[in-house]
Amino acid sequence: MKELAIVPKKTVRPPDSGGRRVGPAEQEQMVLQFAPLIKYIASRLALRLPSHISLEDLISSGIIGLIDAIQKFDPAKNISFKTYAEFRIKGAMLDELRSLDWTPRSVRKKSNLIEQAYAKLQKSLGRPAEAEEVAQALGLGLEDFHHLLDETKGISLVALEGARKTSGGGSEPLEVDLADSLQDAKVRDSFLAVHFSELQETMVQAIEVLPDKEKLLISLYYYEELTMKEIGEIMGYTESRISQLHTQAMYRLRASLREYFQPEQD
Repeated sequence: MKELAIVPKKTVRPPDSGGRRVGPAEQEQMVLQFAPLIKYIASRLALRLPSHISLEDLISSGIIGLIDAIQKFDPAKNISFKTYAEFRIKGAMLDELRSLDWTPRSVRKKSNLIEQAYAKLQKSLGRPAEAEEVAQALGLGLEDFHHLLDETKGISLVALEGARKTSGGGSEPLEVDLADSLQDAKVRDSFLAVHFSELQETMVQAIEVLPDKEKLLISLYYYEELTMKEIGEIMGYTESRISQLHTQAMYRLRASLREYFQPEQD
């Protein structure tokens, strides 16, 4: 792997060192050890991205994220290195996607319109909106709406991962590094712990009210870690249709998250 050349020369405290500091050779061994995890995360992200996004670029970013995890991980904290590394790896890949600014402004605008339509319809109907209802609200035929879902499917990957919420009624936004907060007991036991507890509850409630098909898809994809193709075989749909259902679910969840992070002002 050519990317291994980016391993820094400074020594770091590895997750299993027990306080011993290691050099570049052992760091390189760790990168090799976790290379399958990096490729796995990159491959799952790439499935929901436009074809011009390079898998190799995602993998390279993931390696940087892993090295960052090696440098910052504290073995004295009550969290496994694998969990911490996964946050750092995916975070680095999302940072890379944001820096590329790969989504045209026109597509972002379309994505926002779809999200707003889902949110408004659910509020007015008191239930999750059907695809036909969202298409009608947008002035589109169902086939054109499905094409629009395909066009905007990658945006949900980088939306809202930089969670911001005003704290304690103040005007300043709360900006946190989730990976670091997982390690910091003082942070976990303070307001931030309440913030993430609320966020988790918001997500649970949002998933609970998803249509049954989308709820099953989310479970199979994120918990069972099946591929879109495998889920399609289970549910009796084409891989393309599963991808569209996933995008619909992401819009519904994004609407719920946006309401949590940016509550309406009285």
